[in-house]
Amino acid sequence: MKKLSKRTRVLATGVTLAALGAGAFGAVSANAAPAAAPAAAVAKADAKNKNTMRTTHLTVEAATEAAEATLKAAEKENQRVSVAVVDRNGNTVVTLRGDGAGPQSYDAAQKKAFTAVSWNAPTSELAKRLTNAPTLKDIPGTLFLAGGAPVTAKGAPIAGIGVAGAPSGDLDEKFAQAGVASLAK
Repeated sequence: MKKLSKRTRVLATGVTLAALGAGAFGAVSANAAPAAAPAAAVAKADAKNKNTMRTTHLTVEAATEAAEATLKAAEKENQRVSVAVVDRNGNTVVTLRGDGAGPQSYDAAQKKAFTAVSWNAPTSELAKRLTNAPTLKDIPGTLFLAGGAPVTAKGAPIAGIGVAGAPSGDLDEKFAQAGVASLAK
């Protein structure tokens, strides 16, 4: 058997120690997790911490129901649209592409929903603001065309519904508002 050079032995030893250290660190980290506290204690601790806040989000079920109600409102008027529901952070929760909806409608619906929740206003109102602030349209991920509606709880935005594909933004927004209204039931 050939004798290994000093450099090879040092490297092999270093790699072995690194692997052992990583394993030990993982074991200590896994064991260092505190036991789950009772729910009341967690709520009490959160109430005392002024550096955190709680937010309200739609459930997947509620977002899906709102998207389906939106799509049904469009179908009643023989419109082929796509619907997107995003959460407070602009993350897509659910999208539905109606039968026959154009390929551009999917992305446009998501952007309208994101825009509505970001500014807590219908996108038709936001489109009017472009006259005084034309650079708003340059913000990535936004679309300042009618068809987006915010969903609020206690006055704060918790989601956005965006619709695209109808012949006018007014129709898109009408359908988005139908989705918002379905959540109030």
